[in-house]
Amino acid sequence: MLGRTIFIDPGRCIGCQACVSACRECDSHRGKSMIHLDYPDEGHSAASLPTVCMHCEDPVAPCAEVCPADAILITADGVVQEADPTRCIGCANCVNACPFGVPKIDLEAKLQMKCNLCYDRTSYGLAPMCATVCPTGALFYGTIEELQAERPNVDVSTLFAFGDVTVSTGVAMVVPAERRDAAPGAAVPGGYPALDVIEVNGRATPGNGAL
Repeated sequence: MLGRTIFIDPGRCIGCQACVSACRECDSHRGKSMIHLDYPDEGHSAASLPTVCMHCEDPVAPCAEVCPADAILITADGVVQEADPTRCIGCANCVNACPFGVPKIDLEAKLQMKCNLCYDRTSYGLAPMCATVCPTGALFYGTIEELQAERPNVDVSTLFAFGDVTVSTGVAMVVPAERRDAAPGAAVPGGYPALDVIEVNGRATPGNGAL
Protein backbone atom coordinates (compact mmCIF):
# COMPACT_ATOMS: atom_id res chain seq x y z
CA MET A 1 0.00 0.00 0.00
CA LEU A 2 1.21 3.50 -0.79
CA GLY A 3 1.41 5.71 2.25
CA ARG A 4 1.71 9.47 2.23
CA THR A 5 3.99 10.30 -0.66
CA ILE A 6 4.48 12.53 -3.72
CA PHE A 7 2.28 11.96 -6.75
CA ILE A 8 3.63 13.44 -9.99
CA ASP A 9 0.88 14.60 -12.35
CA PRO A 10 2.69 15.51 -15.61
CA GLY A 11 -0.43 16.89 -17.30
CA ARG A 12 -0.64 19.67 -14.71
CA CYS A 13 2.96 20.90 -14.91
CA ILE A 14 3.29 24.37 -16.46
CA GLY A 15 7.07 24.66 -16.17
CA CYS A 16 6.91 27.63 -13.78
CA GLN A 17 9.94 26.38 -11.79
CA ALA A 18 8.35 27.21 -8.43
CA CYS A 19 9.35 23.72 -7.26
CA VAL A 20 12.94 24.29 -8.36
CA SER A 21 13.14 27.58 -6.43
CA ALA A 22 11.55 26.07 -3.31
CA CYS A 23 13.93 23.11 -3.36
CA ARG A 24 16.88 25.50 -3.21
CA GLU A 25 15.68 26.62 0.22
CA CYS A 26 16.21 23.19 1.81
CA ASP A 27 18.75 23.47 4.63
CA SER A 28 20.58 20.28 3.59
CA HIS A 29 21.46 21.68 0.14
CA ARG A 30 20.68 25.39 0.37
CA GLY A 31 21.20 27.17 -2.94
CA LYS A 32 21.04 23.96 -4.98
CA SER A 33 17.86 22.40 -6.33
CA MET A 34 17.50 18.63 -6.32
CA ILE A 35 14.55 18.75 -8.73
CA HIS A 36 15.04 18.13 -12.43
CA LEU A 37 12.55 20.14 -14.50
CA ASP A 38 12.72 18.73 -18.00
CA TYR A 39 11.28 20.08 -21.26
CA PRO A 40 10.91 16.93 -23.42
CA ASP A 41 10.29 18.77 -26.68
CA GLU A 42 11.89 22.15 -26.00
CA GLY A 43 11.44 24.63 -28.80
CA HIS A 44 8.42 22.83 -30.19
CA SER A 45 6.19 22.34 -27.15
CA ALA A 46 5.57 23.96 -23.77
CA ALA A 47 5.36 20.51 -22.17
CA SER A 48 7.41 20.14 -18.98
CA LEU A 49 7.98 17.42 -16.42
CA PRO A 50 9.29 17.64 -12.86
CA THR A 51 11.45 14.73 -11.70
CA VAL A 52 12.06 14.09 -8.02
CA CYS A 53 13.67 11.06 -6.40
CA MET A 54 11.29 8.14 -6.93
CA HIS A 55 12.44 6.38 -3.73
CA CYS A 56 12.78 2.99 -5.39
CA GLU A 57 11.94 -0.02 -3.28
CA ASP A 58 12.17 -3.18 -5.41
CA PRO A 59 14.03 -4.87 -3.84
CA VAL A 60 16.20 -1.94 -2.79
CA ALA A 61 16.96 1.40 -4.37
CA PRO A 62 19.57 0.92 -7.15
CA CYS A 63 21.60 3.89 -5.88
CA ALA A 64 21.90 2.38 -2.39
CA GLU A 65 22.58 -1.07 -3.80
CA VAL A 66 25.70 0.03 -5.69
CA CYS A 67 27.13 2.40 -3.06
CA PRO A 68 30.49 0.92 -1.96
CA ALA A 69 30.58 3.05 1.18
CA ASP A 70 27.02 2.37 2.42
CA ALA A 71 26.49 6.12 2.37
CA ILE A 72 22.88 5.98 1.12
CA LEU A 73 20.56 4.93 3.91
CA ILE A 74 16.87 4.02 3.61
CA THR A 75 14.52 4.86 6.46
CA ALA A 76 11.98 2.43 7.90
CA ASP A 77 9.24 4.24 5.98
CA GLY A 78 11.02 3.75 2.65
CA VAL A 79 12.59 7.17 2.10
CA VAL A 80 15.93 6.90 0.30
CA GLN A 81 18.16 9.48 1.93
CA GLU A 82 20.79 11.57 0.21
CA ALA A 83 24.36 10.42 0.81
CA ASP A 84 25.81 10.73 4.29
CA PRO A 85 28.59 13.31 3.84
CA THR A 86 30.77 11.47 6.36
CA ARG A 87 30.71 8.30 4.22
CA CYS A 88 30.21 9.42 0.59
CA ILE A 89 33.37 9.16 -1.53
CA GLY A 90 31.94 10.85 -4.63
CA CYS A 91 32.41 7.78 -6.83
CA ALA A 92 29.20 8.51 -8.81
CA ASN A 93 28.10 4.86 -8.81
CA CYS A 94 24.67 6.05 -7.69
CA VAL A 95 24.44 8.50 -10.59
CA ASN A 96 25.08 5.71 -13.08
CA ALA A 97 22.74 3.26 -11.33
CA CYS A 98 19.68 5.50 -10.99
CA PRO A 99 17.28 4.73 -13.86
CA PHE A 100 15.60 8.12 -13.42
CA GLY A 101 18.81 10.18 -13.52
CA VAL A 102 18.13 11.79 -10.15
CA PRO A 103 21.36 11.93 -8.05
CA LYS A 104 23.82 14.74 -8.63
CA ILE A 105 27.50 14.82 -7.73
CA ASP A 106 29.10 17.94 -6.30
CA LEU A 107 32.57 17.42 -7.80
CA GLU A 108 34.22 20.01 -5.57
CA ALA A 109 32.80 18.48 -2.38
CA LYS A 110 33.01 14.90 -3.75
CA LEU A 111 29.49 14.39 -2.47
CA GLN A 112 26.29 12.94 -3.90
CA MET A 113 23.17 15.05 -3.44
CA LYS A 114 19.55 14.25 -4.23
CA CYS A 115 15.94 14.73 -3.14
CA ASN A 116 15.25 13.06 0.20
CA LEU A 117 11.51 13.85 0.20
CA CYS A 118 12.21 16.84 2.48
CA TYR A 119 12.55 14.35 5.30
CA ASP A 120 13.01 17.11 7.86
CA ARG A 121 9.42 18.10 6.99
CA THR A 122 7.68 14.89 5.94
CA SER A 123 8.83 12.98 9.02
CA TYR A 124 6.77 15.50 11.00
CA GLY A 125 3.73 15.32 8.73
CA LEU A 126 4.50 18.41 6.62
CA ALA A 127 4.48 18.39 2.82
CA PRO A 128 7.77 18.66 0.89
CA MET A 129 8.65 22.17 -0.20
CA CYS A 130 8.09 21.40 -3.90
CA ALA A 131 4.53 20.16 -3.37
CA THR A 132 3.77 23.05 -1.03
CA VAL A 133 4.48 25.69 -3.66
CA CYS A 134 3.28 23.94 -6.84
CA PRO A 135 0.44 26.17 -8.13
CA THR A 136 -1.24 23.51 -10.26
CA GLY A 137 -0.86 20.39 -8.14
CA ALA A 138 1.54 18.74 -10.56
CA LEU A 139 3.38 17.67 -7.40
CA PHE A 140 0.78 16.42 -4.92
CA TYR A 141 1.68 15.19 -1.45
CA GLY A 142 -0.74 12.95 0.38
CA THR A 143 -2.35 9.52 0.19
CA ILE A 144 -3.89 7.84 -2.83
CA GLU A 145 -7.30 8.30 -1.18
CA GLU A 146 -6.73 12.05 -0.81
CA LEU A 147 -5.55 12.30 -4.40
CA GLN A 148 -8.56 10.44 -5.80
CA ALA A 149 -10.97 12.40 -3.63
CA GLU A 150 -9.66 15.58 -5.25
CA ARG A 151 -9.20 14.07 -8.74
CA PRO A 152 -11.76 11.27 -9.19
CA ASN A 153 -10.71 10.28 -12.70
CA VAL A 154 -7.07 9.44 -12.06
CA ASP A 155 -5.12 6.31 -11.26
CA VAL A 156 -1.44 5.94 -10.38
CA SER A 157 1.48 3.75 -11.34
CA THR A 158 4.52 2.80 -9.27
CA LEU A 159 6.06 0.31 -11.69
CA PHE A 160 8.52 1.46 -14.35
CA ALA A 161 10.26 -0.78 -16.88
CA PHE A 162 13.74 -0.09 -18.23
CA GLY A 163 14.42 -2.75 -20.82
CA ASP A 164 14.07 -6.08 -19.02
CA VAL A 165 14.23 -4.50 -15.56
CA THR A 166 11.11 -3.32 -13.73
CA VAL A 167 11.54 -0.91 -10.82
CA SER A 168 8.95 -0.39 -8.10
CA THR A 169 8.88 3.07 -6.55
CA GLY A 170 7.56 4.79 -3.44
CA VAL A 171 6.67 7.92 -5.43
CA ALA A 172 3.81 7.49 -7.91
CA MET A 173 3.02 8.83 -11.38
CA VAL A 174 -0.55 9.93 -12.07
CA VAL A 175 -2.28 8.36 -15.09
CA PRO A 176 -5.92 8.69 -16.26
CA ALA A 177 -8.07 5.98 -14.67
CA GLU A 178 -10.54 5.71 -17.53
CA ARG A 179 -7.92 5.49 -20.29
CA ARG A 180 -4.59 4.00 -19.35
CA ASP A 181 -3.09 4.34 -22.82
CA ALA A 182 0.53 4.52 -23.83
CA ALA A 183 1.85 7.96 -23.03
CA PRO A 184 2.30 10.49 -25.85
CA GLY A 185 5.35 9.53 -27.85
CA ALA A 186 4.34 5.87 -28.04
CA ALA A 187 2.03 6.38 -31.00
CA VAL A 188 0.66 3.31 -32.69
CA PRO A 189 -0.88 3.15 -36.18
CA GLY A 190 -4.60 3.78 -35.86
CA GLY A 191 -4.34 5.53 -32.49
CA TYR A 192 -3.68 4.49 -28.93
CA PRO A 193 -5.01 1.10 -27.86
CA ALA A 194 -6.18 0.54 -24.29
CA LEU A 195 -2.94 -0.58 -22.64
CA ASP A 196 -2.06 -0.88 -18.99
CA VAL A 197 1.20 1.00 -19.52
CA ILE A 198 2.84 4.36 -19.21
CA GLU A 199 6.18 5.43 -20.66
CA VAL A 200 9.53 6.29 -19.15
CA ASN A 201 12.36 7.51 -21.35
CA GLY A 202 10.53 6.39 -24.50
CA ARG A 203 9.78 2.87 -23.30
CA ALA A 204 6.35 1.48 -22.48
CA THR A 205 6.10 0.59 -18.80
CA PRO A 206 3.60 -1.54 -16.88
CA GLY A 207 1.14 0.26 -14.61
CA ASN A 208 -0.17 -1.22 -11.43
CA GLY A 209 -3.32 0.77 -10.71
CA ALA A 210 -4.29 2.45 -7.48
CA LEU A 211 -2.40 0.86 -4.61
